[in-house]
Amino acid sequence: MKDLQKPRRLFQGDTIATISPSNGWAGDPDVRWKYDLGVKRLQDLGLNVVAAPHSLKGHDYLSRNPEARAEDVMWAFENSDVKAIIANVGGNDSMKIIPHIDPSSIKNNPKIFMGYSDVMNLHILCYQCGLSSFYGDNLLVPIADAQGWHEYSKKWFAKVLFDHSVIGSIEPSKEWTHEKPDHKNKSHIRKYYANDGYESVQGRGSVNGRLFGGHTGLMELRDTPISLSAGDFEDAILFIEDLPEFFSPSSIRVFLEWLRTNGALHRLKGMIIGKLCGSSDFREHKKIINEILSYDPALCDMPVLYGLNFGHTSPMFILPYGAMAEIDCERKSFSILENGVL
Repeated sequence: MKDLQKPRRLFQGDTIATISPSNGWAGDPDVRWKYDLGVKRLQDLGLNVVAAPHSLKGHDYLSRNPEARAEDVMWAFENSDVKAIIANVGGNDSMKIIPHIDPSSIKNNPKIFMGYSDVMNLHILCYQCGLSSFYGDNLLVPIADAQGWHEYSKKWFAKVLFDHSVIGSIEPSKEWTHEKPDHKNKSHIRKYYANDGYESVQGRGSVNGRLFGGHTGLMELRDTPISLSAGDFEDAILFIEDLPEFFSPSSIRVFLEWLRTNGALHRLKGMIIGKLCGSSDFREHKKIINEILSYDPALCDMPVLYGLNFGHTSPMFILPYGAMAEIDCERKSFSILENGVL
């Protein structure tokens, strides 16, 4: 993995910019209430919030104008008043903006950048520019959940982005939900379920590695401006999660075979897997992971931990790219061993 620069931490009174790199829902009239709610919750933490110039022009405009979305990314990085950047929401369209972004905007202006889902493509661009970014909250989800910003998510937002001490042990949340949020319904309540904690899929002992990952779309980056090589996975703890349609047992097989074929699987120190974003259980996924990793004796002891609270389920903690982390199979624990910000 590359060595990554950590950004400066947040302070009370800092300005955070909101952008729409993947989808423009935040600016649609029937969703704007939720954007405003998310802004209010960030203001309650002592932050100023500013919308990037094109970010609230709505889904139709932004889907037709990837250049405008790219301009917002560069504006947010280059604006010296902006100390952090957060994506409004994910989607499936962020790859279109990558060719329009001048990497020097990121390289010359390192700062906090955060989001999840399709925002991953921008995280990979940040990684290639040498910046540690954060796979975590989008504004609409979970910050602007109609029933409240979950305390677990809010705790990790404050800890990781405002505090420059070691992040430490990431305990599982006491409850979680796989139910989809409703961006248009102000009274929508998602049902939360008791959380069983983490499950050891395989492996022995403990390992340390640098955090790298996102969702299974990593394997679709070949022949793009942000394509990856096996070396990018060297000594990494891979974090991975996805939507149900891309995270079926057969999809896991394809993803792991891709890692094996391109030489990345053998370079990993371990893997952490986010909770399934759906009601299906993990048994079939686990079988396939065990089967593929058992082909090679060198992989049989690689730690793999399932059921962590990040990505498309709620609540979530935040993963800084490049930060040193630890998986302990015996304790079924996961820790981030350093700070995420300076």
